[in-house]
Amino acid sequence: MTELNSRRLEIDALRALCAIRHHGGITRAATALGLSQSAVSHKIRRLEVSLDCDLLSRKPEAPMFTAAGEDLLDYASRILGLHDEALLSLSKTPLAGRLALGLTEDTACTDLARILGRFRRLHPNVSVRTKVRMSLVLRAMLERGELDAAIVQVFSHEVRPADVVLYREELHWVKHPDLALPQDGPIPFLSFDDECFYRQWALDIGQDDAVLETVFECSSAAGIVSAVNAAMGVALVSDRHIRGEMHVVTDRLPRPPSLAYVVRRVRKSRNPALDSLVGEIEKETGRYGGLAIAG
Repeated sequence: MTELNSRRLEIDALRALCAIRHHGGITRAATALGLSQSAVSHKIRRLEVSLDCDLLSRKPEAPMFTAAGEDLLDYASRILGLHDEALLSLSKTPLAGRLALGLTEDTACTDLARILGRFRRLHPNVSVRTKVRMSLVLRAMLERGELDAAIVQVFSHEVRPADVVLYREELHWVKHPDLALPQDGPIPFLSFDDECFYRQWALDIGQDDAVLETVFECSSAAGIVSAVNAAMGVALVSDRHIRGEMHVVTDRLPRPPSLAYVVRRVRKSRNPALDSLVGEIEKETGRYGGLAIAG
């Protein structure tokens, strides 16, 4: 009993551990959490001392987490979820109503579903209907008043003063190493469909420096990733979709603008249920510097 009492799972340390997995390293996790690298390292080291085991592998070429670290990560996500839900439950106010929320495929495939599920448990009298569409479609739906709010991608220079910025990512031209770009003639382009603002930028601005020939169109990010890995052409993808052998192209094509994921609300009076939901989403992304990909 005495040994158990001397061992602690500190909430902030568990958050740091999850952020390291989400962002792929201590340095990126520290930036996302708004902490110094040494502060994050200290939290993890103190946790290791408390548990008397290594959580991070510090050997070159080794996996980032030890077996114990992987085991703890499974518990950490559940512990943090229950911890945060308990705090919310104790401080919640009665809410009721109906909300129409729009999401992109990128955000629908993150742990946002967990946040929405928790919100529903805490506020059973609030009905949230979610629609997954491309960002341009969601923006148009907002303008027509068909949604109360949407989490959309925009170029960083298009962020509005009323937008809630959740996190930012870079956009990259990518190709498979086996694909040789032609010295003359058009470059094969793997594109999302007409409703994608990546595509519009590439075809409207990108062709100032290079001629693109669309050889593949798909509305799904998974389809674009597969086509890149099959060496069919170049594509525009964000940080989270860079996989395996993908090579970032930095010459012959114009540098893409940065991206921002924002909560954009319809222009109308305040809605307490929507205010609460947006606040929870903003707080969750602030803790980890982004939405973790579900898996």
